[in-house]
Amino acid sequence: MPAFFVHGVPETHHLWDGVRQHLSPEGHHRADMPGFGNDPPSGFASTKAEYLDWLIAEVEKAGEPVDIVGHDWGALLVARLVSIRSDLVRTWAIGGGAIDEDYTWHQVAQVWQTPGMGEQFMNAFAPEQLVTALVAEGVPEDAAKDAASRVDERMKACILPLYRSAMNYMKEWGPDVDRIDKPGMLVWGEKDPYMQIEFAKRMAQRTGAELVALPGSHWWPLQFPKEAAAALQRLWSQPS
Repeated sequence: MPAFFVHGVPETHHLWDGVRQHLSPEGHHRADMPGFGNDPPSGFASTKAEYLDWLIAEVEKAGEPVDIVGHDWGALLVARLVSIRSDLVRTWAIGGGAIDEDYTWHQVAQVWQTPGMGEQFMNAFAPEQLVTALVAEGVPEDAAKDAASRVDERMKACILPLYRSAMNYMKEWGPDVDRIDKPGMLVWGEKDPYMQIEFAKRMAQRTGAELVALPGSHWWPLQFPKEAAAALQRLWSQPS
């Protein structure tokens, strides 16, 4: 089965480089979200609906059900996809982003969602700030510098409309979580400050998925690539 990896914000497909080093090299697809390390298509408005349509189209190209993995915004898109297009999925795994009707956006997201404040934030952004923040959360410095170096004007221009389109995603997408019936896994940092592990526990209970708790923060693909790969291999080894 093909494995499909989806990154989040502010990330690119390179988020998964460390995890993939501990997996078989065959059959992996890592797609960059439009505007994240690439130019978005003409007329692409960077809304949650458009990113979801993009992901569905990408997965459909595989031609068979995939083992799909998502982090952060990639996790939200994966969870939504599996709740409405389960025919495209064999197994699913997410971390750093869950769909829960009671979730309230974290402080940085609320800044991005506020007209004027979000633009000021992006204009003042410097890569060194992201490096400092990632290292403080336990990300190795080399990985933090690499991630920060990939944040460009294209990415920043997409982040604001994406978050502004998703202010109420919890209420809009939440009820369909109970439709998820494919084997799943939630991989979570126990100290995730952006979406606490309690939300992962609740989604695991609702979907019957396994919860894998790692002793770190939000950025588990960078902090624990070997452990994450082992967990994914265990999920993928389950009989269809």
